[in-house]
Amino acid sequence: MSNSLFHTIRGGATDIDIGPLRGTVVAVGNFDGVHRGHRAVIGAALTRAKALGRKAAALTFSPHPRMFLRPQDTLFQLSSERDRLRLIAATGLDGAVVMRFDAELAATSAADFIERILVGRFAIGGAAIGFDFHFGHKRTGSPAFLAEQGARLGFAVDIVPPLEDEGRPVSSGAVRTALAQGKVVEATELLGAPWFVSGEVIHGAKRGRDLGFPTANLRLDPACGLKHGIYAVRVSLGGKRYDGVANFGIRPTFDSGAPLLEVFMFDFDGDLYGRSLDVAFIGWIRHEQKFDSIAALKRQMAADSAQARDVLKRAGDIFPVLGEI
Repeated sequence: MSNSLFHTIRGGATDIDIGPLRGTVVAVGNFDGVHRGHRAVIGAALTRAKALGRKAAALTFSPHPRMFLRPQDTLFQLSSERDRLRLIAATGLDGAVVMRFDAELAATSAADFIERILVGRFAIGGAAIGFDFHFGHKRTGSPAFLAEQGARLGFAVDIVPPLEDEGRPVSSGAVRTALAQGKVVEATELLGAPWFVSGEVIHGAKRGRDLGFPTANLRLDPACGLKHGIYAVRVSLGGKRYDGVANFGIRPTFDSGAPLLEVFMFDFDGDLYGRSLDVAFIGWIRHEQKFDSIAALKRQMAADSAQARDVLKRAGDIFPVLGEI
């Protein structure tokens, strides 16, 4: 976070109040995951703001428009609203506005979105937008239309072109695909930092403790599309970092229940119930599997831990950069 002007303000098309963020250069987007393409849009806003002597802010939406417009579909969101803002807060922007995506906003025309919201409420000094981001009723507002209206209304628009990583498009969809295949290293390359989740530690069956591998259990969003399996992870707790190994899945040796993230933190001893963890996924270890005996499972868990330590050592000290909100 660059200074105390970082704000998280939720509002609809008519009731949003952005206070000291009026007059900023605005980066507009959903910013799910805040991947390298999103950071390019944010970077363009920061560059324009510096040239104009203004502040820069992000304008994003909650819930994700696709979740509102197509509630029957399942959307694997890469970051919760809070985590998205923590990532945005670390980019150097002066603030962020979360606009509630509701029926009123969905019905707002592209022209009204620009004139009533961007100009009327933000009094924007400029805008940055990705090449493929659309806005307004039925997504009729294109980046070109925003630039055209900016020229008419007196603000500059930077349209950020597509970004590729070794021939792969950098997009939220590409990150979701990588995670669905367990390719967390590829996801890291697309995001620019390891993918992570946050959550409060809940009580589980306490089998890990009996096995000699006590785990911190987190219940992830049911729509989470991460491939079930064993991962090398890095955990942030109270400002400290711990290496570890985690299982995300249904525990086929025991109950095949609802998916759960079970994290074994190396070199940690303490009560974690009710505490919040950030868990970053650094490397893939293996598929989740059913074991014929507890002894076989314990041997494999020891092997997984050793492999995870090696993966984490080779990966170096990588972790998402998160701002305060």
